[in-house]
Amino acid sequence: MTEYLPFFKNYEVLIYLLLGIVAVWQARKFTLALDELRAAAFGLEIESARNRVIWSASMLILIFLLAVAEFSLVTFVAPAIPEVNPLPTATLDLLATPTTTLPPSVATALPQSQPEGGQTSCIPGQVEITSPQDNETVRDVVEITGSANTPNFGFYKFEIAAAGSENWLTIQAGDTPVQDDVLGYWDTTLMAAGDYTLRLVVTDNQGESAPPCIIRVRVEAPSE
Repeated sequence: MTEYLPFFKNYEVLIYLLLGIVAVWQARKFTLALDELRAAAFGLEIESARNRVIWSASMLILIFLLAVAEFSLVTFVAPAIPEVNPLPTATLDLLATPTTTLPPSVATALPQSQPEGGQTSCIPGQVEITSPQDNETVRDVVEITGSANTPNFGFYKFEIAAAGSENWLTIQAGDTPVQDDVLGYWDTTLMAAGDYTLRLVVTDNQGESAPPCIIRVRVEAPSE
């Protein structure tokens, strides 16, 4: 199933458009069949019209279920699977797919001055990254620990961006509350060495996101 998720994500608008066209067509057929059923006077006419009404209604229900499935796959399933949002490497053409890759400023060498600032908007026990620490230097695969446990919890996700950039890329997501434990892992070997911003975003079951917890980290070249 995982290999098909990029298709549903990349062609989301087209899929909704096709479902909408078919829905309008079936709705018209349903209306005509319903009018025929009301006007039918004989047994065969009534049976034929009733069958067309049932068929059109079934198609409308099926289209609705397909639309719900598409929305669920793109909104909830795809963000939780790293393979659907692959991390870029320096050899990729980053401008070709800006929605799923980091901008050129992230893939190229970044300034080596120590990042400044501190944690932003972190809520202890609810929206918090405890490791790595703010301004920490990391390499290889990094274990990210902390808390993602807000009222009416829905899901959480990690996003990264080049220091000073607002072009965020989702690297991992989860749908289970976490309290002072492992939130996920970040493979920094796919990144160019330099300064980055890492943030934790927690969203409730109504789709409302709490202020993200933001830290600054430096990625070093992978160990030999």
